[in-house]
Amino acid sequence: MLFVCYPKCTTCKNAQKWLDENKINYEQRDIKTDNPGYDELKEWLEKSGLPIKRFFNTSGLLYKSMGLKDKLAEMSDEEKLKLLATDGMLVKRPILVGEDFVLVGFKQPEWERILNE
Repeated sequence: MLFVCYPKCTTCKNAQKWLDENKINYEQRDIKTDNPGYDELKEWLEKSGLPIKRFFNTSGLLYKSMGLKDKLAEMSDEEKLKLLATDGMLVKRPILVGEDFVLVGFKQPEWERILNE
């Protein structure tokens, strides 16, 4: 599994702690220094079944400073994916990528349900 996170993020730290406590193996990747690219994000979006808006870090400073709350409604999914690929700080985190699932954001009950199947 791939665990994409921002090491300074409290939510990411909590998710990592949970993964470690549950002895779940993963490869860690820093989203700030190794941002997911367009193709990767497109694959994750399709695998997740989530709306693309869930991939945006809507509480992030960059999201707010760019005024994306108003701009996203006018953009196509293609344009949104290209935008996400420009900077890891725009991407919601953590992201856990498994063989047949993608989890975006850390919601412990959801992670438990998916990972204990």
